[in-house]
Amino acid sequence: MAHVIDADTCISCGACEAVCPESAISEGDGAYVIDAAKCTDCGTCVGECAVEAISGP
Repeated sequence: MAHVIDADTCISCGACEAVCPESAISEGDGAYVIDAAKCTDCGTCVGECAVEAISGP
């Protein structure tokens, strides 16, 4: 199961996208999104999110 970004909490800063080793995060409509097919659940993005918008499995 991939990590998920809460669109209501995300402030679209892009910090998570910059650190994702799998390039699984991209800018969506008003918030960043994680491609479940690419996400390997490494958790790197979780630590970078300033507003704790990312949750994992």
